[in-house]
Amino acid sequence: MTTLTLRRDYLGRHRRLAVARALATTAASLVPVPFVDDWLREAILGRAYRRIAASYQIDLDEVAVKNLVHGRSKPVSWVDLTSSALAVRMATQSVRRVMVALTALRRAQAASRTFASLTLFDHYCARLHTGLGLDGPRALAVADAIGAALATTPGGLSFEPFRKGALAAARSAAKAPLALADLASGGRLRKLLGRGATEVAEAEAVDEVDALVERELADQDGWLAKAVLAIELQLTAEVNPFLDAAIERFEATWRGRS
Repeated sequence: MTTLTLRRDYLGRHRRLAVARALATTAASLVPVPFVDDWLREAILGRAYRRIAASYQIDLDEVAVKNLVHGRSKPVSWVDLTSSALAVRMATQSVRRVMVALTALRRAQAASRTFASLTLFDHYCARLHTGLGLDGPRALAVADAIGAALATTPGGLSFEPFRKGALAAARSAAKAPLALADLASGGRLRKLLGRGATEVAEAEAVDEVDALVERELADQDGWLAKAVLAIELQLTAEVNPFLDAAIERFEATWRGRS
């Protein structure tokens, strides 16, 4: 057992969730549809933050979820999705042609950063949070502290474990069997989008995405389950000084805020 595992064993129970959602977000980023790729990212990561918080009996409101996912950047709105006929047309035309604009290296870096962000949030919930809920302003402060810790910690989280997972995501999306791609490009999500910009429609769409990610993860022969298992084994077997240092820096930043 590694030193990191001994010191941070409480983070182990959400490691699989964090790895899976990091890779699923990478797959979502490959959907070549304006707004939809960003919205999928929010749906996938938002549920990850909610699940981690719920395991500590911490309630997150909608603004808190958006702030944790997007930080200070502007999130895509449901109105943007439902009012964009161009997005629907592009989805229909490009379901079999995924625009892989980012290199595998950059996708792996993004996945590893997402994993690290979820891990730091897990640490926040386990060790730093006070009170019953987490509201929008406080969630934004948490996101700021996580971003600052990852940006200022020397070294970097090894993204090699995530590289193969990112490549697997690209291959799956290119062949278009991935349920996320179908959902975002003419499948069930398109039907939900046709219902209009309502909170009920958006909630149902988020539930659809969440269920699809879980089904992909439950399929032991699927790319997501295999990639998550391989990454978990490597993360468990190796000491990662960067992640440990980032947690300490995050905690110091949070405790020292004015």
